[in-house]
Amino acid sequence: MVNEGPNQEESDDTPVPESALQADPSVSVHPSVSVHPSVSINPSVSVHPSSSAHPSALAQPSGLAHPSSSGPEDLSVIKVSRRRWAVVLVFSCYSMCNSFQWIQYGSINNIFMHFYGVSAFAIDWLSMCYMLTYIPLLLPVAWLLEKFGLRTIALTGSALNCLGAWVKLGSLKPHLFPVTVVGQLICSVAQVFILGMPSRIASVWFGANEVSTACSVAVFGNQLGIAIGFLVPPVLVPNIEDRDELAYHISIMFYIIGGVATLLLILVIIVFKEKPKYPPSRAQSLSYALTSPDASYLGSIARLFKNLNFVLLVITYGLNAGAFYALSTLLNRMVIWHYPGEEVNAGRIGLTIVIAGMLGAVISGIWLDRSKTYKETTLVVYIMTLVGMVVYTFTLNLGHLWVVFITAGTMGFFMTGYLPLGFEFAVELTYPESEGISSGLLNISAQGQIIDNYGTKPGNIFLCVFLTLGAALTAFIKADLRRQKANKETLENKLQEEEEESNTSKVPTAVSEDHL
Repeated sequence: MVNEGPNQEESDDTPVPESALQADPSVSVHPSVSVHPSVSINPSVSVHPSSSAHPSALAQPSGLAHPSSSGPEDLSVIKVSRRRWAVVLVFSCYSMCNSFQWIQYGSINNIFMHFYGVSAFAIDWLSMCYMLTYIPLLLPVAWLLEKFGLRTIALTGSALNCLGAWVKLGSLKPHLFPVTVVGQLICSVAQVFILGMPSRIASVWFGANEVSTACSVAVFGNQLGIAIGFLVPPVLVPNIEDRDELAYHISIMFYIIGGVATLLLILVIIVFKEKPKYPPSRAQSLSYALTSPDASYLGSIARLFKNLNFVLLVITYGLNAGAFYALSTLLNRMVIWHYPGEEVNAGRIGLTIVIAGMLGAVISGIWLDRSKTYKETTLVVYIMTLVGMVVYTFTLNLGHLWVVFITAGTMGFFMTGYLPLGFEFAVELTYPESEGISSGLLNISAQGQIIDNYGTKPGNIFLCVFLTLGAALTAFIKADLRRQKANKETLENKLQEEEEESNTSKVPTAVSEDHL
């Protein structure tokens, strides 16, 4: 176990025997004051029995608090769970499976056009439907997250992902394009239960010095799925004319993804729990203490939109992530336009973008956990994303694929690496509001399409302009790191109160001796 603070040993959650408190008759303990030596009480939280000691005043989902107690003592032990890495890895894997299904059509756009006999626009919308379903379903799913918790959302998302994968197996005939549309729509609904979860899982399961790294690992799965989606479909489904043979190759891909989705659903059922027994950080402990079952969901959204720093982050994140989604959806067509017959290399370029981005995301997460420089890191990564996009735009048509690999990889390192930075920065700016709502609003800002309407180079230039605007707005975001302040202030209050408690406990004894 990893412990935070000097007083967080296993014995911290062992109640002090009542006889120990009665040994010195001269010591008076007021009933409204906790006598547990490791309890930290934030000054803003009342400890009177009539207020926060009431069970309804604290969020106590499964396994968080001791069954026999409902006071703040239940949240006093700060300890991370061994299960935390299993939870985030399982989430990362089923997120990977879902994002693979998002990009699997776009990476071999021309092949599916031939098989189903539909337009490029129709195939593109198999990817774009992910963005369309996200917009109307975000707020209902965020409400479900607050109402039913992480485990319910994880089970629902994983089950829908599995169902969508198996529905697609019923579309292995050229005239069954509507069936594959239905399967993809089911997967797109599953995505709504996935995209906003990384920062929530990181906050609920990981300590203060691990949250950014954990968020990066959670986002890592989504990006890995996109990378596999660029690489595997061109290998499994070759560009051939015979539709019967094409159906055979497509069925292999659909069976593989259906089997993987089923296995991951089973793992979610076994591994995924609502939350650990103890809060993993002081900020999370205080967040539980401040949570009210009567809190207004719409009120939380209203407070977020009154937060100017968060609104600026929503805009800048949307511009960056929207550029990434547009490039991912249409990369195959862009590369083939300039390099005909290079479907496999188009997939490899997409793979290069995402793998470089995964490396950037992990490095960014580790750096944030060490430095806590959220604004500075976000601004630097944003500016480098813009530089990478400009270089990629003006080298795409040079006729040298190796140049495209290098420029695309450099752009991807920063563009994809920015995604977990945005999630974590949002949590810092909006604490103690729900991570699911803030992350969801970031994701909804990223839905859009530009390149298809204007062509390759003009579309990329538009993206460069938008990234320039995003970098400029990022410079105006103030680094109001509320979660970091909560961690720091709670620790300082704890040390101060323990010192005061120690001094107070000595005074009655001295008076008693003088009296005798």
